[in-house]
Amino acid sequence: MSAANPALTADGNGIVGTGGNELYLDVILNGASSGLAHFSLRDGQLWVSQVTLHQLGFALPSGMSDPLRLSSLPGSMVVYDANQQSVKIRVPLSMLRLSTTVLNAPAVSVQKPSASPGALLNYDLYGTQGEHGSNSLSAFTELRIFGPAGVFSTTSLSQATHADGTGWDDKTVRLDTAWSTSFPDSLMTLRIGDTLTAAQSWTRSTRIGGIQLGTDFALQPYLITAPLPAFLGSATLPSDVDLYVNGLRQYSGKVPTGPFQLNSIPNISGAGNAQIVLTDALGRATTLNFSLYDTHQLLQQGLSQWSTELGYVRENYGLASFDYGHDPAASGNWRYGVSDHFTAELHGEATAGLTEAGAGGVWLLGDSSGIFSASLAQSEHAGQSGSQYSLGYSWRNNRFNFSVDETRTRGDYLDVASLYGAPPPSVSTQAVVGYSTGHLGEFGVSYLDLRYPAQDPSRYATVYWFKSIGHAMSLSLSANQNLDNASDRSLFAGFNIVLDDNTTVSTGIQRDGSSTGLSLDASKSAPSQGGWGWRADLRQGGDQNGGQGELDYLGRYGMVDAGVSSIADQRYAYAGASGSLVLMGGDLFASRRIDDAFAVVSTDGIAGVPVKLENNSIGTTDSHGMLLVEPLNSYQNNQVSIDPMQLPQDVRIDHVKAIATPTDRAGTLVKFGITPVQAGVLTLVDKTGKALPLGSQVRVHGQVSGDPALVGFDGQAYLETLQKHTVLDVVTPDGSCHVAFDYHKVGNTIPHIGPLHCVAEVSP
Repeated sequence: MSAANPALTADGNGIVGTGGNELYLDVILNGASSGLAHFSLRDGQLWVSQVTLHQLGFALPSGMSDPLRLSSLPGSMVVYDANQQSVKIRVPLSMLRLSTTVLNAPAVSVQKPSASPGALLNYDLYGTQGEHGSNSLSAFTELRIFGPAGVFSTTSLSQATHADGTGWDDKTVRLDTAWSTSFPDSLMTLRIGDTLTAAQSWTRSTRIGGIQLGTDFALQPYLITAPLPAFLGSATLPSDVDLYVNGLRQYSGKVPTGPFQLNSIPNISGAGNAQIVLTDALGRATTLNFSLYDTHQLLQQGLSQWSTELGYVRENYGLASFDYGHDPAASGNWRYGVSDHFTAELHGEATAGLTEAGAGGVWLLGDSSGIFSASLAQSEHAGQSGSQYSLGYSWRNNRFNFSVDETRTRGDYLDVASLYGAPPPSVSTQAVVGYSTGHLGEFGVSYLDLRYPAQDPSRYATVYWFKSIGHAMSLSLSANQNLDNASDRSLFAGFNIVLDDNTTVSTGIQRDGSSTGLSLDASKSAPSQGGWGWRADLRQGGDQNGGQGELDYLGRYGMVDAGVSSIADQRYAYAGASGSLVLMGGDLFASRRIDDAFAVVSTDGIAGVPVKLENNSIGTTDSHGMLLVEPLNSYQNNQVSIDPMQLPQDVRIDHVKAIATPTDRAGTLVKFGITPVQAGVLTLVDKTGKALPLGSQVRVHGQVSGDPALVGFDGQAYLETLQKHTVLDVVTPDGSCHVAFDYHKVGNTIPHIGPLHCVAEVSP
């Protein structure tokens, strides 16, 4: 450390004193421009005050002189260029106070979701005709009524059967009826009616009729809920940064001088390795290595997910329309990301005479040691108590996977679902070990132990092998053994070949006990854009001799299928149809079944306009200028566009692209601001027939808003606001004049009118 120059001193504004040249230099600090700063040059050395260094971002240790010689900074390199009046400074990052640059931060801007008033009916129809006059018909329907206030939906199942010698027996059962509304900014959904209670991985859901309020991450689909690996580093100079995960590049960008944090969603499942390669402005490369483990079981630190329900348990679902328990039941769930390595879980439920509560958690063990989970729950009912505990562990990488989960109950453990149905299993154990080789295929072993009170245990072990042959063929072998019954064993061998994108042929042989069966299946799925599909199955062996044939057609308005089946003693023909009807925007549409969101495009009555979804053609508007667009992703940006070249000439359009962001299970109306105009190309001349001067200003008489039209070459001007009888005010370099004429529209083209004489104002 050098002593201060006695001829120079420093105050709060910089260097003062005599004996040096005062300079304002352009500073390049560690390769990045930092603007002008005040220095003093004495005896060929640059001197600078601590105030200036602090302004440049330096974090100086205590005890340094003020002012100080720039080259005396520990580890510094200073290059002064008198001709360019600049100074390049390089110092260790430890001497700089720089903010952390965050790279690859999610920045998707989502428009406010919307729903237009409308109604939708989904339907699935199915009918059979068998031997001896046995026939059946069934219909599943879903009716939705939606709008800005939410979605009301109700589902039902109707069935009718007919046997020889008897009449038709029919029955209709209501399934679920509910109204829901969502609050995307708060990530909450309110549902009133029939619903399923939320559950943890170690609890059970219950079907109730009541009210539910809770977190719904689907309302912000671009939100990443799992912890993101954060790769930390620092760059001494501005650098290019590349991220490689398991050898594949997943991010490339630039980073300024200073510390940085790179957030990334690794395209892996389980354990992996990551490398960050920094290449600075001098071409020098530095590699940083990281271990990581990707999991979607955890929540990001500080992120919360909860749900609460209150209602009456649904009984005999699918058999009775309005059968509910007599006692109200309540339940609640909560998950919280305590850290990026630990997510806490709570659950509780209660009804008359029963309370149950439990806690659990999910841990990420280190950065690549797998996932551990555990829970403990306690119940009290009619003076009896019981408990349930669960433990689990899983680890996987690109070749090996292992997982084991066990749940056990002690005493008289019960939950709300137990009072209306089967109790939870007393033992539930699952274990899986798998290994994938490069040439020999995939091998695996699994174990299942499932026991219910007062029932025989079910313990099975399975061994399997799977091998892909090229891109189109595969082989598989499996063996399944009941560990409590040596004769209960099944063996299977199969071969599968993919002929094209839609056609598959497979064959297999299966041995169950003392019975052996052969199968041959061939199918072609209907293309997603529409067309024909088919399926043919043959069975031989045991009591499954026979086959089945089916023909499908997927069209714009739905799907239909028909087939025949003759297996063992069952012979029948069948047919079905599915689709939807939508009433929205004053028009009725037929479509394929719509399970999520959709949009109706309006071109304001103009027919035959091509429409695209995400730049893919999907149809043209009908005679009313409308087109149903489906399916769309709810709460996401769906780009819809039209071809303006197919619009009439006499219309004005505000935009040709729009972002449709519908709410879930609802539709939104998309318009492009198309308005008809009474336009014309006018040829304006003076009293001698000479074209009016270029740049003359033209307005319709009485209209003062907006910019005037300008006269172009040959005296032509284009106007959109013409009237049946139009008077124009024209301002020329030589003065003002007026034009009067009658407008006559012919077809959808823009007429050329004129020449029109502009009559000059008469001076008083």
